Amino acid sequence: MNAIEMRHVEKDYGQFQIKDLNLCLPSGYIMGLIGENGAGKSTTIKMILDLVRKDHGEIRVFGEKTEDSLASSKEEIGIVLDESQFPEGITVEQVNKIMKNIYKKWDEEEFYRLTDFFSLPRKKKRFKEFSRGMQRKLSIAVAMSHNAKLLILDEPTSGLDPVVRDEILDLFNDFTRDENHSILISSHIVGDLEKLCDYIAFIQKGRLIICGEKDQMLEAYGILKCSEEELEELDQQAVAGIRDYGYGVEALVEKSRIPEGYQTEVPTLEDIIIFLSKKERRGMK
Repeated sequence: MNAIEMRHVEKDYGQFQIKDLNLCLPSGYIMGLIGENGAGKSTTIKMILDLVRKDHGEIRVFGEKTEDSLASSKEEIGIVLDESQFPEGITVEQVNKIMKNIYKKWDEEEFYRLTDFFSLPRKKKRFKEFSRGMQRKLSIAVAMSHNAKLLILDEPTSGLDPVVRDEILDLFNDFTRDENHSILISSHIVGDLEKLCDYIAFIQKGRLIICGEKDQMLEAYGILKCSEEELEELDQQAVAGIRDYGYGVEALVEKSRIPEGYQTEVPTLEDIIIFLSKKERRGMK
């Protein structure tokens, strides 16, 4: 079973539209959702959670249409949204008491294990006194403490230092050791997603530019350094993006579509996203 399926999903805000969005997250895997501010990442997540109503298409979570079953599926979904999720005056201890009454499978021991791991005070500080990083840690602790099968995370590591981010990525990796557990995570930190994710979906201006297995993407593309004249000799369908230095060019190319003999460098995921982004801005076909 797939954890998430989106088929031909659209949302029209007038000046901004999500257009024909199709993606699929198989159970047991992690998908990274990449895009600039305003690209449509948060809207996509909110449509999956039925917090924003789609205008067209179909969204299924655990095989069921979201509009029919999401309320009954809340136990199985752990959520971290980009905005604050808790009242300003609440303490960690009070969060625990409230969540006990919300989730049937609330795990108090796990919650306190995580909040202690994150060095969050149980009583001494209220949520409004937490730094942004502390607020994110509390949201993650709650999302991971009610035996959810699916985590939906919107910028969960925003505001955290690199060491803490790395520790949290380890938590997420451990979570998906269970083949029934899955994660959809958005982030601006592409390097984190490259380390963590099995699948990548790149959204720009409300359109899905690329979606697929990360390792296959990294294998399919190469960075070619050459002159403009040499680049023009190639099948232009093989060129996925160009960076012009004046004295030469770097191009992201599909290795299977260029002749043998051309030497390419191995790209990072960030390289691929940057080149594809430049291609979209230039209107390349």
